[in-house]
Amino acid sequence: MSRDQGITVRSPFDGSVVGTAPAGTPADVTAAVARARAASESFRRTTVGDRKALLYRLAAAIAEDAEAMARTIALEMGKTIREARNEVRRAQNTLRLSGDAATFLDGEVINGGVLEGAPDKTAYVTYEAAGVVGAITPFNYPLNLLCHKLGPAIGAGNTVVAKPATKAPLAALRLQDLARSCGWPAELFQVVCGAGGEIASALACADIDILSLTGGTEAGLALHRAAGLKRCLMELGGNDPLIVMPDADLDAAADTAVRHRFEIAGQSCAAVKRLYLHADIKRAVLERILARVAALRTGDPLDESTDMGPVISEGAAAEVLRRVDDAVAAGAKLLAGGTRKGTMVVPTVLDQVPADAEIVREETFGPVLSVRPFTDPGSVITEVNAGRYGLQAGVYTNDHRLVMRFGRELRVGGVMVNEGPDFRLEHVPFGGVKASGLGREGVRIAIREMSESKVVVM
Repeated sequence: MSRDQGITVRSPFDGSVVGTAPAGTPADVTAAVARARAASESFRRTTVGDRKALLYRLAAAIAEDAEAMARTIALEMGKTIREARNEVRRAQNTLRLSGDAATFLDGEVINGGVLEGAPDKTAYVTYEAAGVVGAITPFNYPLNLLCHKLGPAIGAGNTVVAKPATKAPLAALRLQDLARSCGWPAELFQVVCGAGGEIASALACADIDILSLTGGTEAGLALHRAAGLKRCLMELGGNDPLIVMPDADLDAAADTAVRHRFEIAGQSCAAVKRLYLHADIKRAVLERILARVAALRTGDPLDESTDMGPVISEGAAAEVLRRVDDAVAAGAKLLAGGTRKGTMVVPTVLDQVPADAEIVREETFGPVLSVRPFTDPGSVITEVNAGRYGLQAGVYTNDHRLVMRFGRELRVGGVMVNEGPDFRLEHVPFGGVKASGLGREGVRIAIREMSESKVVVM
């Protein structure tokens, strides 16, 4: 299908047309998966060295195309050019680390002699390619989150059919072009675009072996049901807390709160959504935060001086402001922001937000920091654990006993000490519990998640 027809991609900043993507159909998904299935029969027999070379070549191709790729990301989804360059850098790391992880996709040997009746039996456990991976990615990290699925899948010997976000498909298409330009067989990695949930549903129902999704919780649940007995790896929503204790480095905590909440206009699953400030240092931290928020420069994502761009759409911006207004009506105190112009939401800080306000209970994809004061760390643990999400949490303290308590008692997938919940290393397990997902990303664990174990007993 020609890219001159189909989906028109517009800049969320000014509405200008930045490109087009082919509008795929369920039949296109079926055909792509059939090609991937046929290719997987030979690709699964390639060596680890072959697959590592492919991933390293693609990382090198991204490096050569880095500025153009960053510009594509900034234009189609609105993150600043500096943020986009960082995503491109991380994507290269993700692919190279995936190649490295493939070299350690080792099995094990288990002695059967520990049981009566099997004194001479030995079990050999190996890992094999699962087959075809269906990858569904969101708009907020259109390149690196795709690489987090593509890298481990290829490293394990699978083929991939990807469905990118409708609002930001151009980086995925550019990555597909780069893969083919550096020698990847066309059937190894295919991208099918399409509006609405039709293409995603078609991919979940298709003849794939693994469905890997990053997206919203409700969409993830619907696609999990559609996928049936296929293995599903799902990184879903987050309502992530940052907890600051009196002994913390307050400047570092304020820097992290602002950086992790207002980066890409607050549109990250693990961004700081709720800021829990101990009463003894609340005022001091808020003073630091408000000074930093006031200094943020918002506007054109392509301007090198811009710190924060727009949210993805006017509808998204309106929803953010509706939640802010509802919180204020319920008793929250507006300290900064609270307005928007089109898709540009002014960086917003709310204090004394009620625990039952929607902006505290639910994931809010936008530049709003909701402050909750506390005196007892146990009350914070109870409140966080009572929520339906459990992705990551950040804790600022140097008290070893508190670090151990938060690490032990918080029901989340990761606890970041003296960091924000949005901190992530590409090779470290990443994911959540409860409504935040199933399975884990992070190339070292994901490459096993995308493999099948086989046991041979001799």
